[in-house]
Amino acid sequence: MATTDVALHEAFGQKEPKRVVNNMSIQVATVNGSGSQSSNTVLLRSIFQMGVPVSGKNLFPSNIAGLPTWYTIRANKDGYIARKKEIDFVIAMNAETAQEDVMSVAPGAAVLYDEPLNLNKLRGDLIFYPVPYDKLVAPVCPEAKLRKLVKNMIYVGAAAQLLGIDMAEVEKALRKQFATKVKAANLNLAAVRAGFDYAATNLTKQDPYFIQRMDKNQGMIIIDGNSAAALGCMFAGVTVVTWYPITPSSSLVETLIDYMKEYRIGPDGKATFAIVQAEDELAAIGMVLGAGWAGARSMTATAGPGISLMAEFVGLSYYAEVPGVVWDIQRVGPSTGLPTRTSQGDILSTAFLSHGDTKNILLLPCSVAECFTMAQDAFNLAEQFQTLVFVMSDLDLGMNNWMSDPFEYPKEPINRGKVLTKEDLDRLGGFARYQDVDGDGVGYRTLPGTEHPAAAYFTRGTGHNEKSGYSERPDDFEKNMERINKKFDTARSFVPRPELITSGKSKSKIGIIAYGTSHWAIIEARDQLRDEYNLEADYLRLKAYPFSREVHEFIEQHDRVYVIEQNRDAQMLSLIKLDIKPELVTRLRSIAHIHGLPLDARSVTDELTSMEGK
Repeated sequence: MATTDVALHEAFGQKEPKRVVNNMSIQVATVNGSGSQSSNTVLLRSIFQMGVPVSGKNLFPSNIAGLPTWYTIRANKDGYIARKKEIDFVIAMNAETAQEDVMSVAPGAAVLYDEPLNLNKLRGDLIFYPVPYDKLVAPVCPEAKLRKLVKNMIYVGAAAQLLGIDMAEVEKALRKQFATKVKAANLNLAAVRAGFDYAATNLTKQDPYFIQRMDKNQGMIIIDGNSAAALGCMFAGVTVVTWYPITPSSSLVETLIDYMKEYRIGPDGKATFAIVQAEDELAAIGMVLGAGWAGARSMTATAGPGISLMAEFVGLSYYAEVPGVVWDIQRVGPSTGLPTRTSQGDILSTAFLSHGDTKNILLLPCSVAECFTMAQDAFNLAEQFQTLVFVMSDLDLGMNNWMSDPFEYPKEPINRGKVLTKEDLDRLGGFARYQDVDGDGVGYRTLPGTEHPAAAYFTRGTGHNEKSGYSERPDDFEKNMERINKKFDTARSFVPRPELITSGKSKSKIGIIAYGTSHWAIIEARDQLRDEYNLEADYLRLKAYPFSREVHEFIEQHDRVYVIEQNRDAQMLSLIKLDIKPELVTRLRSIAHIHGLPLDARSVTDELTSMEGK
């Protein structure tokens, strides 16, 4: 066995360094297209299976292959799963970025690297572990063209040995990764063992970082947000999906296709759904509206550029009042921007998407569990309010792996909204499509094929009156627009309510408002503020727009409210300003991040304390 850090320090009469157990950030630097995704997933899942809370963040380029890729694994015994700003353990496999990777970490970090890179000459305040990957992979993988892919598994084995990860868990994770490919699993496992054995024989443990078995993940699963969203849409009863591929939303529909083929084939062997890859985003959203008008539960998934293209059809949905669901997996814009970086940059534009006066319902999931549940909320709200509902996910949530409790089977029945049947029309004798009968702004509709002479109506994007007749009368137009606006106000009472987290003591003077994946950094930042600065901050996590009364009350109850988001222009803060009393606007402060990396707690803490004069 390798010399341990204890024996090493005893030999020199030194004290053993303080062990850091289940609290580290591991950064794997590789090349895109080298097969490192499988290796990184195995490493992540191995730690997860040891009961340690863990999260994984993939920072990858927008080309197909050849450019640098970084994958960060955070293990934290306290359950913090936001990206950690500091890196503790570097696995340097990319010659192009190796020097920068080494120079960017703090003193005391560990570096596991490809021996020919000679990284140990760069700094004297880091702990270096050289591994001759090419020499180790050659006897394991005789086929030269596969070595580039298999080589990455060697660092999994070396890291497992150095960090104390149970090899039985590594093998379990690996066989899950290659579940249907036994030969590939055996080949990769041999590479893992080669790395493990080399580290055990040749590397002396000197860094303080260890993974030890815990019991914090009992019964939990690992899943990415796009897969969770796909499951949620299937359970919500989606029957028509039209889409055009775009990063980072493509995997949502690709996964949904697999689920629907497995679980939504009728007894006659025929599909009970239609999934169509359209020629562009314009066609995709047009098909969503056509299907929604016909009575199907319909959806599309896209990203910012697709949202921009859909604007005119979104206005048609708003004014003609046709239901549908749009998933926006946000990425950095404007224009092509950074297609493989995360952002919350579509909030303001989507809230008012299309020309003229429009207001759209937005749902704001922060977790994979909410991707599942809000998929169902979205379809119910879309039909209840006869409009498009946008689910504003992001690349971090959609494409990265997250821990979660298993999803609960839906208990609430599907809400189709105000749909008149033949029996209803027999009783009523007729109806006016755009009349506000109940005082909530929502009219009654019929579905095509309803066998009643009074069921038909014109669906118009042009001016119309209550009975859907063509009209350019100013009073008809104004009345119709005010009714639709009332419908939006009614939605305030039906969208998911915000989550309030307080200090548990007296009310703090400081409040934080955030949404989406920023949530995980805020949870940790609040603890840092309390523990390091004795600063308590109440926290309101938004789940939807339009805002409910809780948002107004939260701002009224605090002297200063920091709105934290991942865009440049404080977009959510702008929406809040439009919604609250003018005298409350001066209480709002903005903390905005636009670097494309998932938000980390330390950045929030540093900026907030600076603004507080700490």
